[in-house]
Amino acid sequence: MRLLLVEDDVMVASGIKLGLCDAGYTVDWVGSGERAEQALDRESFDLAIVDIGLPGIDGLELTRRLRERGLSMPVLILTARDALHDRVQGLDLGADDYMVKPFELPELLARLRALLRRSQAATSAVLSFGALEMDTAHRRVTLAGQVMDIGPREWTVLEYLLMQAPKPAAKDKLLAALTGWDKEITPNAIEVYVSRLRGKLEPAGILLRAIRGFGYRLELAGATDDAHPG
Repeated sequence: MRLLLVEDDVMVASGIKLGLCDAGYTVDWVGSGERAEQALDRESFDLAIVDIGLPGIDGLELTRRLRERGLSMPVLILTARDALHDRVQGLDLGADDYMVKPFELPELLARLRALLRRSQAATSAVLSFGALEMDTAHRRVTLAGQVMDIGPREWTVLEYLLMQAPKPAAKDKLLAALTGWDKEITPNAIEVYVSRLRGKLEPAGILLRAIRGFGYRLELAGATDDAHPG
């Protein structure tokens, strides 16, 4: 999942970004509402984490503008303000959740997982497909009951595929999930990670089919195009 972090405090932003990256997220960080709007004009994100006390356009106004533009991605507001009025205003303007600083990273991660599940119409921290299970809370993948050895970028690709299953996942969306502004990932890199995952999944009867001109889809061996598992 690709996240946009909007925070003007360099130390706070660095700590949050490090924790999120360690948890397997791709994070782009900007320090102002104006730069956040520019980022959203160019890129797509799965979730935004927005500080209220930003220079120029504050976090509340940024949230209002995001919703006015029709962007439906979850927005989590972070702020040092703990007054009821601020919390109510943020939620009324379109925020999906609200956390008051200081906070503990495990709670932030849990709230992010809940928001992402909700946005993807998932109801559990465990994503499953056939014999494959991904526990996003405990960062563990099992295949036919056995723990699967999987690298960070393979995790990102597989998580997105599972979130989309049984629908196909667009290749450009997979690329966006892998690509932060500080990394250079080519479209061919997706094929490398897909190939690695395919080799691990196929022995358990899970296929990773390429959809020409679009992307990839998880399928069960022997399933027809009209009967994919949910």
